[in-house]
Amino acid sequence: MAITCIIKYEIDPYQRGAFEEYARNWNEAIPRCGADLIGYFAPHEGSATLAYGIYNIESLAAYEAYRARLRDDPVGRANYAFSMERKFIRREDRTFLTHVSGLNGKELIR
Repeated sequence: MAITCIIKYEIDPYQRGAFEEYARNWNEAIPRCGADLIGYFAPHEGSATLAYGIYNIESLAAYEAYRARLRDDPVGRANYAFSMERKFIRREDRTFLTHVSGLNGKELIR
């Protein structure tokens, strides 16, 4: 069963555009490196500093291999450097969850 990684970001509210560029850059690298990207979400209403990145991956072992591929990926390296240079991410936390409910009211078959 796949796990979902939810990355919670605290971003600089004055650099939202930089975060949005960073998020769009992952559209290419994350799937190529082995994760199923659900998407990145920037502030819209309410908090101006809270953003999320969400993707599915097969297992924690697959996650470790994926992270190694992402570190070696040219787009991944460039995007990481972009975030370090611009410093629009103040904090980043990862949580790994298992999907336990069904879709549209249906339970998952195990």
